Amino acid sequence: MKKITILFAFIGMIALQSCTGPQGDKGPQTIAEVFELRNIDLDFVNTKEYNVSQLLNPQLYPADVLLIYRLSGIINSSTPIWQQIPRTLYLTEGELDYDFDFSQQDFVITARGTYDLALTPSYITNETFRIVIVPGYLSNRMSSKVDYSDYNAVIKTFNIDDSKIKVLNK
Repeated sequence: MKKITILFAFIGMIALQSCTGPQGDKGPQTIAEVFELRNIDLDFVNTKEYNVSQLLNPQLYPADVLLIYRLSGIINSSTPIWQQIPRTLYLTEGELDYDFDFSQQDFVITARGTYDLALTPSYITNETFRIVIVPGYLSNRMSSKVDYSDYNAVIKTFNIDDSKIKVLNK
């Protein structure tokens, strides 16, 4: 009798291990997208530092990544020049650094200089930034082959439609 019980238990274990059911949801995911802060003035912190902060809605997931680009000029009306930040500019007045940090809830873009930034208002007023969200689930596509300093290469690599930019202005 014990042998038959053991045999049925063994067959039951094999049968239960081979059962499959419908796949569950992957859960909520961020989508790859682009936002823009357009024609904004950075806020005064002190003579050598200005910044701008923005809440993210919806919030990022822990594995998501933020990339930020500054509009540094235009070739013509349809060809903007985007520079990835962090970026250091070497000006006659001194060094100017653009940097940023981000969390799941917000991001801060900072301009810091080795001089009084009010001397170069064109670098702290009427600025435009592109904020690219790269979801964590796309991280397997993030490789050394992507030139992150090239905004257009990033958009292409992550298949982001930037024709309908969401403006985040304050």
